[in-house]
Formats: sequence, structure tokens, C-alpha cells
Amino acid sequence: MRADVPLGHPDFGRAIPCRCRRSEDRGQFLRRLRRYSNLGALSDVTLASTDPDGRLDDAESQRLFREALRVAEEFGQEPQGWLVLTGPSGCGKTHLAAAIANACLESRHPAFFIGVPDLLDHLRAAYGPDSPVSYDTLFEQVRNAPVLVLDDLGYQSSTSWAREKLYQVLNHRFNSRLPTVIALAVPMGRLEERLQTRLAQGDFTRVLVLGRKAAPLLEEVGGLDDRMLRAMTFEQFDVQGNQASARERASLEAALQGSRNYARDPDGWLLLAGPIGCGKTHLAVSIINYRLGRGLPVFFASVPDLLDHLRSTFAPDSPVSYDEVFEHVRETPFLVLDDLGYQSSTSWAEEKLYQIVVHRHNLRLPTVITAREDIELNPAISSRLNDPRSVQVLEIEAPDYRAQERDPQTRPRRRRAR
Repeated sequence: MRADVPLGHPDFGRAIPCRCRRSEDRGQFLRRLRRYSNLGALSDVTLASTDPDGRLDDAESQRLFREALRVAEEFGQEPQGWLVLTGPSGCGKTHLAAAIANACLESRHPAFFIGVPDLLDHLRAAYGPDSPVSYDTLFEQVRNAPVLVLDDLGYQSSTSWAREKLYQVLNHRFNSRLPTVIALAVPMGRLEERLQTRLAQGDFTRVLVLGRKAAPLLEEVGGLDDRMLRAMTFEQFDVQGNQASARERASLEAALQGSRNYARDPDGWLLLAGPIGCGKTHLAVSIINYRLGRGLPVFFASVPDLLDHLRSTFAPDSPVSYDEVFEHVRETPFLVLDDLGYQSSTSWAEEKLYQIVVHRHNLRLPTVITAREDIELNPAISSRLNDPRSVQVLEIEAPDYRAQERDPQTRPRRRRAR
């Protein structure tokens, strides 16, 4: 009910509980709110019982969770704006979202909790003739809930209908400035762009990162397996070569020493250049083994496989987006690119490779590249590979380890990558 007061009075237009509602005890009121909330088995999840360090073991993730919990406690007392909960799987997003919903109920703010896939399923079912609730009633209840808590945004089916319904709900709540909590099931970058623009509005939305995903020490795209890691170490590198001449043995020894030095102090880039089978990949994997032995991360990629992997991310059923993979490769702390020059020479492949090379060259991000000396490359790429200020080139002049002894006259002539 509303008070009969003149325009300008503090109570004008404000809803005031009736006498019977004011006399309702707190227990009855909470029970009524919980029936509305849709929390079910999550009704007992509270902020007070939440481990302040979260569920992840590393110190940075625990610090992030403590900060998120502090903000959640403030929101539970006075829901305002939007909270977006993000982080790796298992970091406690659903737990914290449910605890926030329960905190809102305790402070007498009606909250409606629902998973996004379930919400869309309920909306579809509401079209059925036997549905106990109409589509319009359910849709309006969600759109205008005093506090809406959406769990698992990103796990829903990606039909055009589902995308449109979800956007209508979020866009309405955004424009109406209705308090909303959203737990993301996927990284923000995997949501469609118009949802991202709503979730990233800094003046109205707070993004709470509940933890960092611990990256594996070794990541690889094609061509590297445990057998290679066991067989390709600095100690197992044969500087005698395959019937190599004194000059060729000297180049193997120089490449081994240069690779060891780079592994200890990776400043700039290292280019291992030489003919097929001369030991370039062996040295590159030896550098990987050195880093792994010291707990340092590394990303290995066969260039042809990497480009194929990037293409595959455009498929509708891809588990990762193109942007995620591409940015990860560009920014990874230590990158090993094997077999540069063997990729297909399409304009798309050249453009992607150019973008990776230029970005890492400009930032001097540690990068190891193996390539034949006689490859034909985009001039913009080859000029960076031959930049003495940033790139150390180790040229290996040795025959193929895997081949039988050959007449020196039949060996291919070698040229610098250009």
C-alpha cells in the first residue's frame, strides 16, 4: 500500500507494508522469501559459513576470493548495481552466488536464484498448453525480480532464440538498474559482444575474479610427446653428427652451447636454422626440458599445427574461442615455434603468423624458432628474424642425423632465412 501524502513528501509513491505484513514475524517472512527464491538445496549456503580463502590453494587466488567475499557481504546488506563472478572451474562461483542470494533474503531483499540453462528451459516449457505458469508471467518475474541471481551464464544453448531471450532479460535489468548477480561459466571473452558490453560497464558493474587458473607448465599444439621430452635433452645431443666434417661438428657444438646459454638466460629470441634433421628440434626441446626442470612455463607449437588449431576455433562446437587461443600464444611468457616455413602459404596463415611474430618481437618476449635456412618467408617476418638487436641466430651446418652417409657433394646448399 502507499501513504496518502502530498507530492514532495518523503513517503510519496513509496510502498509501505500493511499492518498485517508488519506484524508478520521474521521467520514467516523468510520462509515466504525462500519459496520465491528458488534456492532449494542451496538455502543453507551462507556468507558466514564460506571459507574466506576460497577453494584454490595459491596465495593470489585466496587474496582475490577474500576481496570478493568482502564485496559480496556489502551487496547482501544493500543490493545495488551488478556483480559478475568469474574465475576457473571449482573456484566457488555458484557457492558465492547462492550465499549472496541468501544474504539478500536475510536482509529482507527478495532474491530470485536460477541457473541460466534452467531458466531458458522453463521459458520454453511455458509455451506448452499444460504449463502451470504462462510464459509472460515467468518472463516478467525474472525480468523484474528485486534481486536476480543468475548462475552458469555461458552454459546455455546458443540458439538465436535463447540468445535473444537472455539479452532481453539482461538488457531490461541493465536499463532499469535492477540489482543482479551473475556467475559466469565461461571466460568473459566467450560471451557474445552485446552481453560483454553490459557486463563490463564499470560505473554500474563490478567484476569479481574469484581465482586464477594455474596454467600448466607445458602447453603444446602438435608434434611434442613424452618420448620426445625423454629423448631430447642437452645431455643426449650428439655433437659428432652423422659423418659430420670438422666444420659441421663445430657448428653443432656452437649450437649446443648457445642453446644452453639461452635456456639459462632467455634474452630476446633464439633462431635455430639449418637443414632437415640437423638437430634443431632436439635443441629446442632440450630448452623446454631445462625450463620444466626448474618449474618454468613454456608453450610449444608446431607452426603448421598451430595454424590448423586456430582455424578449428571458428567451428561452432569449438570448446575455446579464436581470441582466447590467439591471445594466449601472442602473450605466453615463453614460446617455442617449431618448423617455421612448413605452414600453408595462404594469406590468412601469413597474416596470423605475422601478427604473432611482430607482437612478440616488439615486446622482446622470449621465443625460440626452428627453421630451414632455405625457406621463403614474408619479408616482414624474415626481417625480424634477422634483426641482430633482438635475435640470436645459431646456424647448424650438419647432415641429417636420420639419413645414411651421403656424399658431401649431394648435400643441399644452405641459405639464411629470408
